[in-house]
Amino acid sequence: MPNLSDRSLTRPPHQRADEETRHSARPAFIGVAAALLLIALAIAVPRLTHWQVHAQSWAPLHVTWHPRVGIGTIPAIVVGVLGVVFAATVARRVSWRILLLGAFILGVAWSTSLALVDGLEGITVIFDRSSEYLGSARQVSDVGALLHEYIARIPRDSVGHWPVHLAGHPPGAVLFFVLLVRLGLGSAAAAGWIVLVLGATTPVAVLLAVRRLGAEDAARRAAPFLVLGPAAIWMAVSADGLFAAVAAWGLCALAYAATTRRRGARAGWGILAGLLLGYAVMMSYGLPLLGILALAVLLVARTWRPLLWAVGAAAGVVLAFAAGGFAWWQAYPVLHERYFAGIASQRPYAYWVWGNLAALAVSAGPLVGGVVALVGQRLRRFRGLTAEARVIVILVVAAAAIILVADLSGMSKAEVERIWLPFVPWLLLGAALLPQRWVRWALGLQVVFALVAQHLLFSQW
Repeated sequence: MPNLSDRSLTRPPHQRADEETRHSARPAFIGVAAALLLIALAIAVPRLTHWQVHAQSWAPLHVTWHPRVGIGTIPAIVVGVLGVVFAATVARRVSWRILLLGAFILGVAWSTSLALVDGLEGITVIFDRSSEYLGSARQVSDVGALLHEYIARIPRDSVGHWPVHLAGHPPGAVLFFVLLVRLGLGSAAAAGWIVLVLGATTPVAVLLAVRRLGAEDAARRAAPFLVLGPAAIWMAVSADGLFAAVAAWGLCALAYAATTRRRGARAGWGILAGLLLGYAVMMSYGLPLLGILALAVLLVARTWRPLLWAVGAAAGVVLAFAAGGFAWWQAYPVLHERYFAGIASQRPYAYWVWGNLAALAVSAGPLVGGVVALVGQRLRRFRGLTAEARVIVILVVAAAAIILVADLSGMSKAEVERIWLPFVPWLLLGAALLPQRWVRWALGLQVVFALVAQHLLFSQW
């Protein structure tokens, strides 16, 4: 006689999905509470113990206390309320193309309104800072010379050493802004709007990838959480939002390569995936860890066939930079020395190894704690899950593994609210596992948390 789990496997997918979320409230609630407690402890411990953790005044974030309202306040509240009330319902009912378009438009509106809490400067002021990429990009007249001298200018004691962001990243990041300058888009306003719009495409890429992997219903459930949340505060005005978009589209292309039956299409999508992911590696030293998510995509698709195309194209990008004068493998040890010669050597690992996770809980929103708890619950009975739930669990576990490796490495002590942006949407896919009755409340928590954070705290990133 079949047991209960056997009978459940014969039910329609939507009924099985409902059963899988029926008893999820308790772990989700505990996870959210744990995330909020972690945030509170990360703020309180340095203040109460006078532990010098070498961040700005509100560790674990690199922010200052700055209560304010601005021209974006009312629009942000309106967008947030409309999203909480309607987004989940609309995401379930509209056509797929309308869902993608709506996610992009809502993302632009949400990011813009949050940025405009600081007025029009909320979009432009960061890009005009001397430590950012745009200022250096305006001074580049010879890309070849830039690449050849890049490594030599990483050390702090070198002649004409790079500003902090250029020194801390491969040249792919600044070359994007060099391109904008060459196209006549080198003003802070133009660069700011372009980064904001490109960052808003990240949820679209993630949704396309998840649907291509056979989990459209799960993608629809997760869609509002990929758009509305505190991450938009940093996505809108940080180059790391750009990195997140490049990474997401690379993984999306890989999902297409892994699920097509045509050899030519597999090669084309695989090469595109490799080019995008290879360029992502040339934008941030931490993004080779995207390989874990890439392997997860192939695992879900149950094929390794696109791997040769993708790895070959990615290697081609890295080797092209090396031929131009910048070898990633030579630069990383130099970057490692500069990193620990600076403030990183003073930031205590004993605090940041868990303080980073608190900063992530702010950037991704406290719901991320509930997501991790839900995924942990599903892992214990992985074989009994629907195919869609398995897709979500594998992708979230991969994203969590990336963050764990990055955290334990000690190469990301502080400022991870922006540095880990490329991994956040893949973590938040776990919101698809929430019980239906929790969705509106969970989305409301994310929106309120974002509004409070943006109106009380000011980030220089």
